[in-house]
Amino acid sequence: MGTIIEDARDGWIPHHLIAAAEREGLDPEALIQNIANGSAIVMAGEKRAVGIGRGFSAKVNVNIGTSTVRSDLATEVAKAAVAERYGADTLTDLSMGGDIREIRAAILSETELPLTTVPIYQAVVDCGGIDCLDADMIIDTLRRQAAEGVSSFVLHMTDKKTLEALRRSQRVLGVVSKGGSMTAGYMLHTGCKNPFLEYFDEVMEIARKHEIVISLGNTMRGGSIVDGGDAAAAVERKQNIDIADCCHEHGVQVIVEGCGGHVRIDRIPLCVRLYKDAAPYPLFVAGPLATDRAVGHDEIAGAIGASVAVSAGADYLCAITPAEHIGLPTEEEVRQGLIAFKIAAHIGDTVRFGSDEADATLSSCRAELDWKGQIEAAIDPDGLSARVPDAGPCSMCGDYCAIKIMREYLSRSD
Repeated sequence: MGTIIEDARDGWIPHHLIAAAEREGLDPEALIQNIANGSAIVMAGEKRAVGIGRGFSAKVNVNIGTSTVRSDLATEVAKAAVAERYGADTLTDLSMGGDIREIRAAILSETELPLTTVPIYQAVVDCGGIDCLDADMIIDTLRRQAAEGVSSFVLHMTDKKTLEALRRSQRVLGVVSKGGSMTAGYMLHTGCKNPFLEYFDEVMEIARKHEIVISLGNTMRGGSIVDGGDAAAAVERKQNIDIADCCHEHGVQVIVEGCGGHVRIDRIPLCVRLYKDAAPYPLFVAGPLATDRAVGHDEIAGAIGASVAVSAGADYLCAITPAEHIGLPTEEEVRQGLIAFKIAAHIGDTVRFGSDEADATLSSCRAELDWKGQIEAAIDPDGLSARVPDAGPCSMCGDYCAIKIMREYLSRSD
């Protein structure tokens, strides 16, 4: 047996694809070609497989993890549990504080969700800073994390051409990707090539052996809505698509990250189409935030941008919490961000798939003043159940409920 892609190319239905398809009530045979040509991938952990891309519903990732300022294992495990309970499809551990291996092991043990990491984060911490990094440390970190059960790596493929385009830019905020800045910092400090490009064959070997999905990081995303769409972003877009082609040729599943960060809302559809028209690979979007002024409420600005992005063809979202740009989120903020982005994904899917059956189900329950049915059909059942009456109209209209009034007077005229 080969990798998931190779099995699909040979006409076999990978068992991970069967599991991912069954979770969504899909026919796995109808999805084989999408896996084979790279327009869909299956991110598989030990306990759950998730389909992302063509034919699958839009998925939502939740970021958790510690920092050098705040680090508590129990808190991060609790956030992971909240994310799983409220419907996250995947998790990303961004930990850079505390015992990173212990935190990751606990998350993998306590949840079923596939886990992504940004390996250079741990490499930087383990060696004591960017100035102490070397390529062997970075590649060794990939090997160790893959062996521990990680499902996906975010790798930033910045090269000298991309950095030169950045130098010529007039950006307000430069690079806001932490993993991208670390990778670029290593290159600028050492004068060496990007280690993920220099040792690309080793990276592919690790990914093939452990069925790791490679997520090509969006280093040049805009940190402000006035920064998006410049030459640096265009260079990275072309480069990431070329690298995605190479990953796919190696039988390694790949996601392209793009159109993330801060993007003015009218530019989002074009940004998405630039990626989707150039390559088949699933597009992962962090945000995008449609305004810079929503600080403290960035889950709202991000969900607005995300719904537009999915409508235009994005496949995979990274939830943003109210704590974005402020600090590490609380458990409640993780829940709020996730729910906002699940709503965004659903809105986008009604456009992508032209289906509103789930909305019609809830509307039918609403017409009958069936609160139990509405709770079951809602994206956030727990949040709704605590706020609705047991029966009858809601407190907004009380006795003068429009649905109840029309039902009564129409029945009189029959």
